[in-house]
Amino acid sequence: MATFTLPKNSKINGKGRSHKAEGATRVKTFKIYRYDPDTGENPRYDKFEVDLDQCGPMILDALFKIKNEIDPTLTFRRSCREGICGSCSMNMNGKNGLACTSAIEDMKGDIQITPLPHMEVIKDLVPDFTHFYAQYASIRPWLQTVTPTPSGKERLQSPEEREQLDGLYECILCACCSSSCPSYWWNSDKFLGPAILLQAYRWLADSRDEMTGERLNELEDPFRLYRCHTIMNCANVCPKGLSPAKAIAETKKMMAERSI
Repeated sequence: MATFTLPKNSKINGKGRSHKAEGATRVKTFKIYRYDPDTGENPRYDKFEVDLDQCGPMILDALFKIKNEIDPTLTFRRSCREGICGSCSMNMNGKNGLACTSAIEDMKGDIQITPLPHMEVIKDLVPDFTHFYAQYASIRPWLQTVTPTPSGKERLQSPEEREQLDGLYECILCACCSSSCPSYWWNSDKFLGPAILLQAYRWLADSRDEMTGERLNELEDPFRLYRCHTIMNCANVCPKGLSPAKAIAETKKMMAERSI
């Protein structure tokens, strides 16, 4: 039987800290993953009681309140607060999502918040996206052409051609889908994962791109594309309502059609 050992200082040791919301009548408890590599200590869960009458409606509002009023060392990414940048992606009560678009009232009981699963943790709720972004760069996510564009002209599309990009261009690279995919957990060194494969298909579907064959050649590998087993976790957690699994299926279809 196989056994697995966690890396040193990676096991949560249970020595967390609690912060009470004195005098509050409407309280929500947040159990937040804490890890600071500079201390050499193991990760822990800290509990924070938040007065909901003095807090905004979203998970990100609660994190701001905790950081600003209770514990300034709490570390997390955030930017737009509108579900556009993807910075505040994290795992909340076992499901990946964006803290800025996740309502506190939709979460039952205590709210447990951890970094996105499978990724190395830099500090607290901040995962390391270095490998994820390197995979994104590997698909060359820009328009590639061979024929020159006449000076002052644009590469035009018909409305029907433009519609083929709907459900693809909206991806914000938050990594919620990839970090919820079991195939990516086990094979992230070779498998590109749902987010990157959706981005890859975005360029395959673009009528203006002239490198379809080369792009497919780069994906034709037992791991880069074909580790997807259509579990659909990716579509279930996508905060933009996209379906990476569908994009992957369309890419596989293109692969099959060109081999006929």
